[in-house]
Amino acid sequence: MKWGFLIIYFHFLSIATSFGIPRSDKSSILRSSSQLRATSDAKLTLFSPCKINLFLRIIKKRDDGYHDLASLFQAVGFGDTLELKVLEGADTDEFTCNMEGVPTDQTNLVLRALQLMRDKTGHSDTYFSANLIKECPAQAGLGGGSANAATAMFGANELMGNPASLEEMVEWSADLGSDITFFLSRGTAYCTGRGEIMTPIDPPLDAATELVIVKPNVGLSTPTVFKSLEYDKLSDLDPDNLLEQFIDKSETIAMVDDRSFVNDLEPPAFKNLPELKQLKEDLQKVKGFHHIMMSGSGTSIFCIGNPDDTEAFEKEFLSRDLQVFFAQFISRPEGKWYEKPPPS
Repeated sequence: MKWGFLIIYFHFLSIATSFGIPRSDKSSILRSSSQLRATSDAKLTLFSPCKINLFLRIIKKRDDGYHDLASLFQAVGFGDTLELKVLEGADTDEFTCNMEGVPTDQTNLVLRALQLMRDKTGHSDTYFSANLIKECPAQAGLGGGSANAATAMFGANELMGNPASLEEMVEWSADLGSDITFFLSRGTAYCTGRGEIMTPIDPPLDAATELVIVKPNVGLSTPTVFKSLEYDKLSDLDPDNLLEQFIDKSETIAMVDDRSFVNDLEPPAFKNLPELKQLKEDLQKVKGFHHIMMSGSGTSIFCIGNPDDTEAFEKEFLSRDLQVFFAQFISRPEGKWYEKPPPS
């Protein structure tokens, strides 16, 4: 299949070309003309988007205990905000977060991303104040923590004066986690391996595509879901064929065959949390939704489209122990970071 053999080739080079930069000049990606200096008056406020998985195939369990997967990732206009500022004369980072339970020590992905950027760029004496304003719930399958890390990497690079190219950050991001690499794409990417091997989709999928995310106020850890995976019950659909279907209908995602929205982690998640399966079935009865599927390892369920009767939908689902977020597909402008869509 054509997408299969292009993965390695595009792992680095397609990122350069997606920014409209010749490959011979790819080391200059994201070099800012203004070249911000690492001074105390340098500050950035950046949107940290969530993601959904339009399909997620588990290919096999690896010898190292991880799983090979194939998934089409899409950024959405719901997420967090990261405020990042250089600390003059500091010898440690400062981190604050509005959400209870988010770790504030060196296990936090934002702080790990800042340290990674210092280690890789040689800016060992540049430290930051980071304030993370969380809206994305935990254990949602929306990649909130991974997005925070990618956002911190991009912001730190900007405030340091852009010492790193985008392709360098893509390579380094795999040291932090599997999904982080995706957020350095333009917003749509086919991810394989553990999720760190990225083939950007350019142009990204239609940013006008609307969706609703429904999140129960109960979570499932990713290890719990994978431990319940039954390998003989995995889908046999070819991920390359799935990808082609989405690319062919990139401007009309609602028209993609519903059978192409497959997530191999749904059955084990539903086994652990039967009420999650019931929620999906209830959402399938709502008129106006074209496709309904769990994202990642859950527990969020996304619905492509909008309810025909928004008032009735909110009355029914907001009365339960649920969170509901209205969003849309987004993409990243060339050479810039993601922007939060204005309220509709």
